[in-house]
Amino acid sequence: MNDFDKASWDEHYRHPGHDHHGHGRPHPQLVAAASTLTPGSALDSGCGEGADALWLAEQGWRVTAVDISTTALARARTRPGADRVEWVEADLAAWAPDAAYDLVSSQFVHVPEGGYDSYYRALAGAVAPGGTLLVAGHGAGGHDHSGTAQPAFDPAAVISVLDPHGWEALASEEGDAVVLRALRLR
Repeated sequence: MNDFDKASWDEHYRHPGHDHHGHGRPHPQLVAAASTLTPGSALDSGCGEGADALWLAEQGWRVTAVDISTTALARARTRPGADRVEWVEADLAAWAPDAAYDLVSSQFVHVPEGGYDSYYRALAGAVAPGGTLLVAGHGAGGHDHSGTAQPAFDPAAVISVLDPHGWEALASEEGDAVVLRALRLR
């Protein structure tokens, strides 16, 4: 079984009591960045059980939340405020958004080896002019859902697939995370 396939993620979310992205709290990187933005449309890519999507909706964002796991999305849909989010089940390695969003967020998403460039291009293509792309990944010492050590997230890898004339990129270290926030200029 592939560590990043649908069956693997469904199994991951079946285990009650496992810390699924902070037990329902939004990622602090998302909260910090989105709190400075005017709410509009948002895409939460790799939403898991929906903490980020639900928080964004509470702040007035119109949210589309996407994940591969039927189990995670089923849990997300039962949470208070879930009716304010559009939930989409899709494999992020193959799915491409068909709309432009004011905020596109990808928090600690795992994509099969070799798929990150196309994933980042799809995310960047979904950002409306003047919108924000927020990508956070594990710094050195990060682990995937199975506990396997992962290579450190490299903001330069995301920046390298962006049009250098169309984006202003800011990268920062925040605890065990590296965060890239890019503003689409046009």
